[in-house]
Amino acid sequence: MIKNIFVFFVVMKGFYISIFFLFSVCATLKAQEIDTIPINTKDLNIKLKRSPLPSRIGTLLFKPVKIEPQIVNSKVNYWKTKTSVGINLNQAAFSNNWSGGGVNSLALAGIINYKAEYSKESYSYVTEVILNYGKVKNKDQMEKKTVDRIYWDNKAAIQISKNWYFFGSVTFESQFDKGFAYSTNNGQEVATLTSKFMSPGYLTESVGFEYKPTKYFSTRLGTGSARQTFVLDNDELFRAYDEANPGNPGGKTDSYGVERGKTFRNDLGFQIVMNFDKDIFPNINLKSKYMVLIPYENVGYMNHRLDVALTAKVNRFMSTTLTGVGLYDRNTSSKIQGSQTLALGVVFVFPR
Repeated sequence: MIKNIFVFFVVMKGFYISIFFLFSVCATLKAQEIDTIPINTKDLNIKLKRSPLPSRIGTLLFKPVKIEPQIVNSKVNYWKTKTSVGINLNQAAFSNNWSGGGVNSLALAGIINYKAEYSKESYSYVTEVILNYGKVKNKDQMEKKTVDRIYWDNKAAIQISKNWYFFGSVTFESQFDKGFAYSTNNGQEVATLTSKFMSPGYLTESVGFEYKPTKYFSTRLGTGSARQTFVLDNDELFRAYDEANPGNPGGKTDSYGVERGKTFRNDLGFQIVMNFDKDIFPNINLKSKYMVLIPYENVGYMNHRLDVALTAKVNRFMSTTLTGVGLYDRNTSSKIQGSQTLALGVVFVFPR
């Protein structure tokens, strides 16, 4: 009995000693944790020991992903085209007892304007066609033309600096129908033939430099220009003049600068062409072209032409157009010639 009690006390003593030792260690660790001072190990050569435990490094597999190319069905179009077709109609009618005076009249005019531009890198090409024709018929009078023009301009250019281009151009100009000068003889209206298709006709070739600081303004300086004047029916024009002036046969020596008996004339000179085309106000466009040709052989016979058109859009299809033309050509007249028209009509523009 005493032996068993002794063993019990020995066991309990060992148990209390273990508990005391455990609390001592915990207290020491707590004190170390509280009293720990951080040490900067940036410049210390500390090498970590390799873990004695085995480790397995896996293999990374990269599988390529195949991307199917996407085909875009589109093309770069270097062409820009614009076509406008306009029709103007003016009509007036009066009863037989209309006391205010007036004459029945009907006027019809049409215009086709086609322009195509090609631009790629420093190269450009522009072609423009203007076809304009109109007539008026007044009661008890002959039909008369109000406008008649064929104009075709082609220009190719290469850019040599920011605003300067080297260009070459070819321009053709003539008319569709016969033109007459009207007079009165014994109360009757008489028409004398003065012009027709290719009588005259003009072909102008020009090479030089173009200044284009903006999209709406440009100036061509054709240092090397040649102009051919064609009067293919010159004999018919002279015959019509002699019949209208029987008291002065042979008084006319040339038609549009082409001498009697000839149909062609060539002039070398310096050409200037100025273009302006801009919307100056909403739905109001101002377009003008000034051309002058200075012949080297005879500077006094300069040829000037100014075309101005002011167009105001009424709605999508209707517009009002005010046009004016000033012309000075000593081969035609020693005075300045001018014409003016005001029209309200329908205009179709493609593409919209």
